[in-house]
Order: sequence, then C-alpha cells, then structure tokens
Amino acid sequence: MDKILKIIVLVFLSLFIQLTVAFSLEEKIKIGLLVPLTGDNKEIGQQIIKSTRVALKDINSRNIEIIPRDTNSNSEQAIKSAIELKNLGVKIIIGPVFYESLNNLNEVDDVIFVSFTNKNVNLPKNVISAGVNATSQLNTIKKFIEKNEIKKTIFLTPKLDYEVEIKSAIKNSKIKISKHYIYDTEPTKLTAQIEKITNYKIRKQNLLDEIKRVENSDLADKDKQLEKLEKRYTIGNVKFDSVIISDFDESLKSVITSLLYTDVSPKKKFFITFNQWFDESLLKEKTIQPIYYPSINRKNLKNFEKKFYKEFNEMPNYLSLLSYDLIGLVYYLSLNNDFKDVEKLFKKENSFKGKIGVFDIKNNKINHRLNFYQVENGNLKEIF
Repeated sequence: MDKILKIIVLVFLSLFIQLTVAFSLEEKIKIGLLVPLTGDNKEIGQQIIKSTRVALKDINSRNIEIIPRDTNSNSEQAIKSAIELKNLGVKIIIGPVFYESLNNLNEVDDVIFVSFTNKNVNLPKNVISAGVNATSQLNTIKKFIEKNEIKKTIFLTPKLDYEVEIKSAIKNSKIKISKHYIYDTEPTKLTAQIEKITNYKIRKQNLLDEIKRVENSDLADKDKQLEKLEKRYTIGNVKFDSVIISDFDESLKSVITSLLYTDVSPKKKFFITFNQWFDESLLKEKTIQPIYYPSINRKNLKNFEKKFYKEFNEMPNYLSLLSYDLIGLVYYLSLNNDFKDVEKLFKKENSFKGKIGVFDIKNNKINHRLNFYQVENGNLKEIF
C-alpha cells in the first residue's frame, strides 16, 4: 500500500513539475508602446502608459507584457525606438500617436504598428490606423440620413491638410451627397463662399423685390403684408435639406454663424458635423442648435474617466481611452489567432467590443461603430 501511495505521489509530482515548466516556458505576448515620453507631448504619453496599466489590471493575465519606448513626437526617434523594440522580440506595437511620426516605419520588417492616428491615406503598409477615422464617422452619419429620409445633402470641408482624407472617406462610405464644397477658413472669404453656396444674394433680392411690389400695389392688407416681409431676411429656399460640416471648435462655429447670416436655420435644415468629443461649449451656443454628430459611447467614456480618476487622481484624455481599448484588442486577437503570424492578425474579418464602441477589423483596416448625438436646447441626447 505504501509503495502504491509513493508511486501516485511521484506521478503527481512529475505532472506538476511538467505543467509548471510548461507554464514558465510559455512565451509572453510582448506589446510595444511607442509614445512621446519626452518633449512637448510627454504628458500625453504618460497618460497613455497609465491607461495601459489600467487595462493590464483589468485583463489580469501574466502572459502579456507592455514595453514602452519614446518617440519624442518625431519620426527619427520613432523608427529608432521601433527597431529597438523589434530587437527585443516585439512583433506588434501600439503607436505612434501622431501621423507625422509614421514616416519610414515600413523599413521595420515583420512588425505591425497600430497607430493612434485617425488618418487612413498614405500610411506605410505595416501601419494600421486605430483612431476614429472619417469613414467611421460618415458611416454613422449615413445611417442617420437614411433613417430620416433626407434627400439632398451638401458637404463642407475646410481647405486644410485633411481634405484628401475626407474625399477618400466619402468614397469609402458611399454616402450620397449632392455637392462637396471646399471652403476657406479666413472669415471674410468664408462668408462670401457661404453666400454663394446658399444663393443668399438672389434670395435677398427676392425679398427686396417683393417688398417693392407690395409697396406699389393696391392690396387691401398691404400694411400687414409689409410688416410680415420686414421680419424676413430672404425669400426662397436653398437647394439642400442637410449640411455636413467637417470642422471643429471655433472654425465650426464660424461656418454655422455664416449659415445663420445667410438665413439658413438649423431648425429648418439638419446641421451635421464630425465627432466633437462632447465639446461642452456647443451646449451653450443655443443659436446654432440643434446640431448632430457621431461620437464614441459617452456612457463608457464617463465610466472610464471615473476609473482612471480613482486610480491616478486626474482626468484622462481621449487617447487614454483608445489605448485602453487597443491593449484589450491586441490581447483578444492573440487569444484567437496565431500571434507569431502578425501579418494575418488584422486581415481576417473580426469584431471587438471595447469602451469606445465596436471595432470592425478587415483587410488591415479598423473602423468604429459609433453612436450618434443631438445637441438641442442646451442638452445632449443620444439618438442611437
């Protein structure tokens, strides 16, 4: 009996040792992190690192290792740090943060970069954009337009560096627009362009002509009609039902102000814009409301902010939320795919639910399923 017991114990110990050795030899998932740790944007990098710590805590796995390196917000340092990470056996890198840091990263073979940028045009072949890109936003706007049976939509884009990106997104999303205008952000030129787009001078002249006609008439209610006309700014309609403005901050408000000046009201036409990241200043500008835009899931954002503040006693930036999700995304892909073949990780059609929302992955592209919001009467409302 003692001999049998000894054999059982020895077998058990042998199995235990083998399992322990196997576990200890199991290759860790190494994820590189390219962020600015020095220079003007070092605070952004520090917040991203803190966010990855929160993600690791929530994932609670010993088999994942994050290795951060500095980009100093420039392409030369980015590629130097990327090569260093590759030499450490890293096959997938989250970052860089800025589009300008992506130059020449295609020289780093057998490594995939999941960048924070929201630009998709002219990326190196081994860089995947994970930011909230224009295509994702237009996919959501398209859904809103179709649900509300909006027939004619015009598109306004500022003459800035993302003009090509917008044109590509319009094509990719297959959104139907009647006209795409590129406008100058200089206020005087902008107003003149909006006047032309809205046929303001013709509509203004229509009003003046009608006032003159009534004044010279023998109508019994002439005074009453003149009183009504004097309260108007123009006569005649514009040739669109909704306007999409791909602009932000004060520049966005300037465009809307010009539309108001030309007697185009958001109460009569749909004013739609791009992701405003819940800009609270829009809530105060009641004259430009209602206004609509796609964005990430606000409830999830608020929950993440509470968690981050509890951990670090500071509020996170939006890139922090994205970095939290990207750690989870890469870990999810590693569990469901052969992590050694990184070239195929983002090619297969896949979906991942994160804090931002749902990531749709296909053919080395990431798009987001966004929510849609309305700002009206000083309040923010989720439409879908």
